Amino acid sequence: MSGSKFFFFLLFILFLAACSRISEDEQLIYVKPKPAKRVVLLEDFTGQRCVNCPKGTEVIEELQKTYGDSAFIAVGIHGGNLAHYTNAKYLGLRTQTGDTYFNHWNFEYQPVGLVNRHGAVNYTDWAARVIEEMAKPAPLELYVDAVPDEGQIKISVGAYGTDGVVEGKLQVWVVEDSITAMQMMPDGTINTEYVHNHVFRTTVNGLWGEDFTVNEGEWVERSFTLQPDAAWNLEHLSIVAFVYNNEGVLQASLTANNENEKVNNP
Repeated sequence: MSGSKFFFFLLFILFLAACSRISEDEQLIYVKPKPAKRVVLLEDFTGQRCVNCPKGTEVIEELQKTYGDSAFIAVGIHGGNLAHYTNAKYLGLRTQTGDTYFNHWNFEYQPVGLVNRHGAVNYTDWAARVIEEMAKPAPLELYVDAVPDEGQIKISVGAYGTDGVVEGKLQVWVVEDSITAMQMMPDGTINTEYVHNHVFRTTVNGLWGEDFTVNEGEWVERSFTLQPDAAWNLEHLSIVAFVYNNEGVLQASLTANNENEKVNNP
């Protein structure tokens, strides 16, 4: 072995010896997860007898065109005195759960919205509030999927912590698009061919969800089974999942938005 080769060989041996004296913890360098992009949730408290509610829907439609489901999710919750239960004349979209939510927040008018649950917001201010929330980082990523299975819907929700420890509630809802039902319009007329989208149908895991914790760098998954109502159109259903606590909604997610197939087929 030449002198130069022997010299470099000796340096290599010394390098290995030095590395062997470093503890395992010192050899590992922690890499913090990439910050998560916040998906904003707008809870639109609406009603079929609310003449200004179609104006709120127009705002939502513009936000959806601009940002898409990957950044903005809306849920239309029919509740309160201006909402309508089904009767002999008209199909109604009002639910008892919607009434409970409406009364819980003590709303006095409609349309009114909660943008990531930071207080009541008039529909004229929804766009500005949504943009404000989008600028904030989220402490977790959230994913949701759903597939039909022998007359039921199998739902899976996964979360990956990206910043600190998240402690709150996981809420899972069913929403439906493309429902044709009556709606009072701003000019006072009744439109019996009005198409309602992102309509709240039911909650999957209780009125206020369930306790949920995810640590930074940790993956947590929850599974649910739902028996769909016979009145729902399965092709127009989506599943909305979100995590919230006293600070508001921290992150939200929606199943794949396909115009012809909302709940994924197996």
